[in-house]
Amino acid sequence: MAVKRYIANKDNTITNAFAMDLTTRGTGSNMGSADILEVFSIFGQQQTTSSAATGSVELSRVLVEFPIDTISANRAASLIPASGSVNFYLRMSNARHSEQLAKDITVNVLAISQSWQEGTGLDMVSYKDTTRGGEGSNWINATGARAKATLIDAVDLSGIAQNDAFTLTVPKVAGGDGVAHQFVFDNGTDVESLSDANGFGINIAGAADDAAVAAVVIKAINGVADNLYQYGGAALGAGSTLAAGTLGITASAGSSATKVTLTMTSFGSAGNVENVLAANTGFENNLLLESRFVGGTGPWATIGGHYHSSSYTAGETMPNYTFTFTDGYEDLELDITAMVEEWISGKHANYGLGVFLTSSLEGYVSNSSGQNTDVLIHNTAGARRSYYTKKFFSRSSEFFFKRPLIEARWDSRITDDRGNFYASSSIAPGPDNLNNLYLYNYIRGRLVDIPHDETVTVKLFASTDNSPAGSQLASATAAKISTGIYRAQIAVDTTESRLHDVWSGTVGGEYKTGSISVKNFNDENVLVSNDFPRYSTSITNLKSKYVKNEQARFRVFARQVGLAPTLYTVANSVAQPSIIQSASFEILRVVDNHTVINNSTGSTSYHTYLSYDNSGSYFDLDMSLLEPGYMYGIKFSYHTAGDWREQEEVFKFRVEDN
Repeated sequence: MAVKRYIANKDNTITNAFAMDLTTRGTGSNMGSADILEVFSIFGQQQTTSSAATGSVELSRVLVEFPIDTISANRAASLIPASGSVNFYLRMSNARHSEQLAKDITVNVLAISQSWQEGTGLDMVSYKDTTRGGEGSNWINATGARAKATLIDAVDLSGIAQNDAFTLTVPKVAGGDGVAHQFVFDNGTDVESLSDANGFGINIAGAADDAAVAAVVIKAINGVADNLYQYGGAALGAGSTLAAGTLGITASAGSSATKVTLTMTSFGSAGNVENVLAANTGFENNLLLESRFVGGTGPWATIGGHYHSSSYTAGETMPNYTFTFTDGYEDLELDITAMVEEWISGKHANYGLGVFLTSSLEGYVSNSSGQNTDVLIHNTAGARRSYYTKKFFSRSSEFFFKRPLIEARWDSRITDDRGNFYASSSIAPGPDNLNNLYLYNYIRGRLVDIPHDETVTVKLFASTDNSPAGSQLASATAAKISTGIYRAQIAVDTTESRLHDVWSGTVGGEYKTGSISVKNFNDENVLVSNDFPRYSTSITNLKSKYVKNEQARFRVFARQVGLAPTLYTVANSVAQPSIIQSASFEILRVVDNHTVINNSTGSTSYHTYLSYDNSGSYFDLDMSLLEPGYMYGIKFSYHTAGDWREQEEVFKFRVEDN
């Protein structure tokens, strides 16, 4: 089995919906501790004008974050495979409710682009649990604390001279105008010759030293007219283009008399940006701190949550996903592998993801309608109808298997054909002539890598007196597939009934030798594909109880009913298993028959397929996936005679805390 689950580490619902008085909006409400998450769009519950087309819009969105650092640590520890060999699925369980169900809806699943707090609110009806500056996100604020982004000692005016200059550009997302404004130092003699509509001259003729220049710069950036000129020679005064705050940034004294600290005018993480400053003449020698502003918290950069929504370019932007609910009560299960891999790579900070209706389904909002765009989002492509409520269970739900999670799935099968080895035949397609052989490097009871950086090969020989004999019949190079396990694919055209496989390396010499019984495609005993075989299955090492953090391996023994065993000249007291190359399992909770782990029959991930070797089939199960205190059942499906067939047996066990 190859499944690991990562439960959300925080979630919340944010909304701008009306409270029960249909007047007050719940934009300040927090629902971070509620056991339900909710998505909806309600149109026209209140009329803002006489026209129904401009009715009120109420929206609800879901925020959820997952422990990507744990996923990264698991990958580093080889508990999950490398990128390209594992898929990550977002799973959110539907919560049934008595309200109007949202049907035929499509939701966005977008990465959130700034940090947010979960909060402790519970009220999802009256929206009375408001943050009011306390901990928790809501429709307006990502965090309760409000702070402005700052860059300490951004500018050093040591040794400033005539015509030295720097450029200041505050992007619109951070509250600026997005325009590059150049500040040029001038002694006042040629200020009239300066010409640039977006630039400013700073008259430093009266400044006694660099500290005085720093004081003038602080005044200039803050829009004070003293010693400040627009290019062209006009002195700035009240109401000028550089009135206080119009640049989106303010200046203050730094850690020394010649240094200047810059602070964003607006609160929030939108101000945590870089490339605001650019060095021009005189600032090339580390006198300008071209770095990221930090410390901005509070409001969302965009009301209703700030999300990565640009088109996806791997390594540069984040992917966008959608999911459609036809009937409305479906669970959400979505492959978000690319998003998780971007987080793991560290190229994008993990702030979780948002789930909300697409813009065409969220309500129509226009600036010209007179609505308050501080609480509503401009959306002229929106719907003039309601899509009501889709609910999910949250991470604080009492239902163990309903919490939002990311599920990692991958193919971990060992398909060792040592007990199902066939000689090549002209009647078999090429791939069917290939056999998988494995080398397991167990040292002191554990699998370890062979300590030589070399090529591992396997060679096949005929068997004489139970030993390899004669010239090699075939050879193949092996590849490491996991710690201490090496696989080779090999075909051999032989009439021998028994072979020996010899494993060796270019540095370490011969490692191990094994034996193989050879089957033949022309043998009538193996031509059973046109039948509908029935199997008797058992788990030979099944225990009645397992503990919650146990890693258990289940050994599965299957025998085809009614098939006579192969006869040898020497009696063999050990029953030989039927090797079923495609077998899958599922786990159900016995008390309510709830399927906890679905079998992956027909999938491309093969995450519940059984491995097999010379002793039969087996799979590993991480008991932490199961809630303690319950009995569970294992059911198998075998792919035989061209179709999947569920087996009759159910193997039961219980999971306990200890």
